[in-house]
Amino acid sequence: MREDIKINDRALALENQLIQTLESIYDPEIELDIYNLGLIYEIHLDENGFCKVVMTFTDAGCTCSETLPEELIDALKKIDGIENAGIEVVWSPVWKMTRISRVGRITLGISPK
Repeated sequence: MREDIKINDRALALENQLIQTLESIYDPEIELDIYNLGLIYEIHLDENGFCKVVMTFTDAGCTCSETLPEELIDALKKIDGIENAGIEVVWSPVWKMTRISRVGRITLGISPK
């Protein structure tokens, strides 16, 4: 899991499935997945199987801000151990290009860190 994502132990136990799921959800404007784009800030899985994801978008006017959270919820609920999910969209801290992973930078043709 990325070092800049706050994650609790229950969610960490599902790390591989979570990463695979996050890498399957794309920001349609930038054409990069939300994991490597750095949109995910926090993942918390409680004892009842509820997964809360705190995320942001690259811009407040992002056209996918309505559809992408629902797509992510549907995908998370397919992971064994996650019964339900919710997304909290935050605007602070503000997303910056420095959150894009090395893989993301290479994919987008941006100089890797």
